[in-house]
Amino acid sequence: MCRSIKTLREPYVPTVTPADIEAAALQYVRKVSGFRAPAAHNAAAFEAAVSAVTAATATLLDQLQVRGARPTAAP
Repeated sequence: MCRSIKTLREPYVPTVTPADIEAAALQYVRKVSGFRAPAAHNAAAFEAAVSAVTAATATLLDQLQVRGARPTAAP
């Protein structure tokens, strides 16, 4: 796996933006598919995969409980 993948969960990064999650999903789909950008006939499948991985990643980060993490204040 690529060593330049950014760790998104605490305690390494205090806040994760939707843009961070989508960038990580795009990087994952590129790595798995072997394509930096899909051909036109694969664009819909590529974008669907990025959306699915983005949603799964957001769910994962929302549900993780990190021991010793500082609680975040509710807005």
